[in-house]
Amino acid sequence: MKINKSLIFAPIFLFLTNCQFFKREKPLFTLLAPEETGVTFTNTITESDSLNVLTYGYMYNGGGVAVGDVNNDGLPDLYFSGNMVSSKLYLNQGNFKFKDITTLSGTGTKSWVNGVTMVDINQDGLLDIYACTVTPLKGQPAIPNLLFINQGLNAAGVPVFKEEAQTFNLADTGNCTQAAFLDYDKDQDLDMYLLRNDSHGNGNPNVPRPKITDGSSPSNDKLFRNNGNNTFTDVTKEAGILIEGRGLGIAVSDINQDGWPDIYAANDFLSNDLLWINNQNGTFSNKLNQYLKHTSYNGMGTDIADYNNDGLPDIIEMDMMPEDNKRQKLTMEAPNYERFNLNKHLGYDIQYVRNTLQLNNGNGTFSEIGQLAGVYATDWSWSALLADYDNDGWRDLFITNGYLKDMINLDYMHYQSEQLMFGTQEAMEAKLKKEFNKLESVVVPNYIFQNKHDLTFANKSAAWGLEKTSTSNGATYADLDKDGDLDLVINNLNNPAFVYRNNAETINPTHFLKIELQGLSPNRNGIGATIKIKNKKQQQLYEHYLTRGYQSSVDPTIHFGLGKAPVIDTLEIIWPSGKQQLLTKVKVNQTLLLQEQNATRTKPINRPASTPLFQKVAARTGIAYKHEEVDYVDFKNQPLLPHKYSQNGPGLAVGDVNNDGRDDFFVGASGNHVGLIYYQTPQGTFASRSLSKQLNAADDMGALFFDADNDQDLDLYVVSGGNEFKAGAGQYQHRLYQNDGNGNFTLNNQALPQITASGSVVTAADFDQDGDLDLFVGGRNEPQKYPLPGQSCILRNQGGRFINVTQQVCPELERAGMITAALWTDFDQDNQVDLILTGEWMPISFFKNNQGKLTNVTATTELQNTNGWWNSLAAGDFDNDGDVDYVAGNLGLNSRYKASPEQPVSVVAKDFDNNGSVDPVLSYFIQNKNYPAPARDALTDQMVAMRRRFSRYADYGASTMEQLFTDDELKDASNFKSYTFSSSYIQNKGKGKFTIKPLPVQAQFAPVFGLTVADYNYDGNLDLLLVGNSYASETAMGYYDAGMGTCLLGTGKGTFRVVPPKTAGLLVTGDAKAMAQLLTAKKVPLEIITCNNDSLQVYKGPEPKAELQIIRVAPTDAYADLIYVNGKKRREEFYYGAGYLSQSCRALIATRLAQVYITDFAGKKRQINP
Repeated sequence: MKINKSLIFAPIFLFLTNCQFFKREKPLFTLLAPEETGVTFTNTITESDSLNVLTYGYMYNGGGVAVGDVNNDGLPDLYFSGNMVSSKLYLNQGNFKFKDITTLSGTGTKSWVNGVTMVDINQDGLLDIYACTVTPLKGQPAIPNLLFINQGLNAAGVPVFKEEAQTFNLADTGNCTQAAFLDYDKDQDLDMYLLRNDSHGNGNPNVPRPKITDGSSPSNDKLFRNNGNNTFTDVTKEAGILIEGRGLGIAVSDINQDGWPDIYAANDFLSNDLLWINNQNGTFSNKLNQYLKHTSYNGMGTDIADYNNDGLPDIIEMDMMPEDNKRQKLTMEAPNYERFNLNKHLGYDIQYVRNTLQLNNGNGTFSEIGQLAGVYATDWSWSALLADYDNDGWRDLFITNGYLKDMINLDYMHYQSEQLMFGTQEAMEAKLKKEFNKLESVVVPNYIFQNKHDLTFANKSAAWGLEKTSTSNGATYADLDKDGDLDLVINNLNNPAFVYRNNAETINPTHFLKIELQGLSPNRNGIGATIKIKNKKQQQLYEHYLTRGYQSSVDPTIHFGLGKAPVIDTLEIIWPSGKQQLLTKVKVNQTLLLQEQNATRTKPINRPASTPLFQKVAARTGIAYKHEEVDYVDFKNQPLLPHKYSQNGPGLAVGDVNNDGRDDFFVGASGNHVGLIYYQTPQGTFASRSLSKQLNAADDMGALFFDADNDQDLDLYVVSGGNEFKAGAGQYQHRLYQNDGNGNFTLNNQALPQITASGSVVTAADFDQDGDLDLFVGGRNEPQKYPLPGQSCILRNQGGRFINVTQQVCPELERAGMITAALWTDFDQDNQVDLILTGEWMPISFFKNNQGKLTNVTATTELQNTNGWWNSLAAGDFDNDGDVDYVAGNLGLNSRYKASPEQPVSVVAKDFDNNGSVDPVLSYFIQNKNYPAPARDALTDQMVAMRRRFSRYADYGASTMEQLFTDDELKDASNFKSYTFSSSYIQNKGKGKFTIKPLPVQAQFAPVFGLTVADYNYDGNLDLLLVGNSYASETAMGYYDAGMGTCLLGTGKGTFRVVPPKTAGLLVTGDAKAMAQLLTAKKVPLEIITCNNDSLQVYKGPEPKAELQIIRVAPTDAYADLIYVNGKKRREEFYYGAGYLSQSCRALIATRLAQVYITDFAGKKRQINP
């Protein structure tokens, strides 16, 4: 690097500082020239009229690379698969010098070879090579797979191989992609799973049709059982491997941690991935949709490893979503809701065109968080390899990508479709060939991501030296020079293979451990062994399977990066036989030989059993409610909607409706259904009754039990909402049901003014301190006119009749925004209940109460740029300082929409084409420029005139948001921005001032809707439960479905500790919405959770450590100041509605209380001795 000469005259400390800077900036990897290494292999593709990518669709899928020590000299050697050229074997001679021994070793190939794997298949202590083949020309004789058996060294010291696939009965003639070796039946020898594809299948592979599930498909994978005598038997059908696929990636792992290997097969196009769970009896069952909520659409390379060091294997899978906007728009089709639903109807599992990263929750589920992790868009990607490249003790991610022709360029595809309609066959072919030759290659740098230790990755491709563009496919890693770090080897199309030297040992010296396994025959390499190392607070898991990434296999020598750890506290290995070893105080920076003969223990190492905090108890309570949603397609009215507004419910309200001292609850319904009231019995079970004989017109949203007419019973307010009817339609009229004192309800048509806005939330408080309960009712959306807000209102209680006093109390509230949640709370502690609102595109908004008048004081709260897509709001004194803090649920961070004050997500809307409909266009920043979010065809479906403005996808992809509309077109347009999508904790500093910070990353996996606050572990500090997800999104973005329910235990200092999912016991899958707490007749708190179009869920929390103290509060009580036996103090408010469309029971639930001081809405205080 050239150094600035002016440094000569700078102070010496400046010189030293800059020297250190240059040292830090040295790249982690150095690309070594082929002339230097001797690795000159080039996977050259030569097309002809009869063999090209139009006649063979997998022409550009490339080859793989296998690594292993084939001559037992302690150095890993390389074998590259060739498609139209011979595969090649290179002998490692040390110091990154390799020798081509292909001819001498007899490992050359004349067929099209895809995946390659090294394995000691005959257990003679020598690595053999298995190569998968394909027949590229349709109608040509099938080409069998190859098995090169290592014969040992010849007189010249060169390993010699003999092809014996037929002898071993492994000469499969299908179109094979890759093989993985595993002991699936635990008989101690290695069996083989063969991943296959259908290279010449008829028809469009993306057109939905019934799946072939009887094993007859030509693309059905195969399973071969090792007979123990150097032969294999095809047991595919008897093992239950019967579902078709178009296999491109395969990985083996003990997914469910039962001690038996499972298999993940990543499949291309519409065909679903397959997760074969081992049944422990020689058979497998595909349980993909039980474990995963969605996968990549074009499943390609895959790897399975524990990337977050929690001891559980995670799954990474590649797809084709580009990183830059131009290529995104060149390849992005408009969302197709009908096709999405048809695929589901035909039994296809949900898939999206992007890389997916499946985080193992440890409870039989995975959360797909690739967008949160920042690894979802790496273009036309092939291999994915999770390994610790910088030796810091955390696995990083390496990805190859590229394609020789951009076949999915929509300009080309549409031209192709148009040309096929006109002219002779010869003319059409000539035109298509000419246009095809114009297509650019997808030649981009490969990616490498550094693990940031917080479930996310940082793109270090350029900083770590991976700047060279290429068309790369298979890849592997190994410590080629035995210096303690992992080097990279990559198989490229039409360019020499890459060999990258890792410089970690010089630029950032850290520690490592390498392990060689010496198992007992017939599994001498210990394939399937599991190794766990622990070091103070850190642990690492490694599962010893060699087939990884794409068409490749990794070195049998195991590598752990250790960071600065000077010693490994414990190392535990579980051999495939079940034998175990436990080592302690293991030295670092060594190659450790572990021998199975030294393992004696066969019983599992004892670990304390953990009892989950929460248990699912719906079946015990008699609650069997299932919400049924009417599938209204909002996108037909507004194709550019980011999500539907017709499936935001149902709401939930808790209260004692029949004055028997027991909590009952109401759960809302969608249109054309009716909500139910569940009455609690003395035994703590529930019996339901319909609220009304009349079906709902609109969706039930928020609901609230409160005494509207001061007759000492609870009446019921139900908000009507949705998007099915036009604005102002009578179907949206809100409803008040009067209670006769015995829990029987009658609709009172006179109690409410005309409210026909599509609403969301209703909350109550005596804000004017006149002794009765008034209401705030939030407007959600102007139906079919997104993003215009619905009408909100303040309803003053006048003797049981309600008057709209919004204009007198706070005119600004009427159009405050797209309200999702509201909370009456005394945020400035002046004994006047104030109002906080959240909503979509809104800031968290604070309205101060001054003698019954509300004033927006958000600007004075010291909170800035809080506009988000907020869903919910809850409160509690989380830092035990005597004032109330808040928690707000937002969209979360697991989305392609990334928002910040500097780079907000925006929407601009008006009737741009003057056709009577509002046209909303979202935008967000991609690589520091603001681009329109919709696909071109989605935009032109909404605004036909845009077809003329952007006749080509490339032109649209090059246009920023500033270039989309003229200044004149933007006049009078609505414009909203969001600056944060983090679900957040808002700390009350007193005097109406606040600070805000994101909740832990585990709370950012999905949109947060339901929120409840309580001391769940009874330690005197308030905790949080969060549920969410959203199945309402447009189909390109896809379901937000990574949430399983999150438990955050409060520390009492305004911070939270995340409870792991398995420990928490929560399994709230689905489109979770409202959540509320109630007490059973036996004084047991329950959490009730609604799910859109799914069953209601009920959870019971942990047993209290001391006697539970329960204090039912009066209807007009506002808050309590609590003093615990240990002197700890906390404030707790009592809400009529909190969270999302939810109302919990109004009661104090605690242990070890010493004194309680309760204050009502009028400011009157009383003391209670609990």
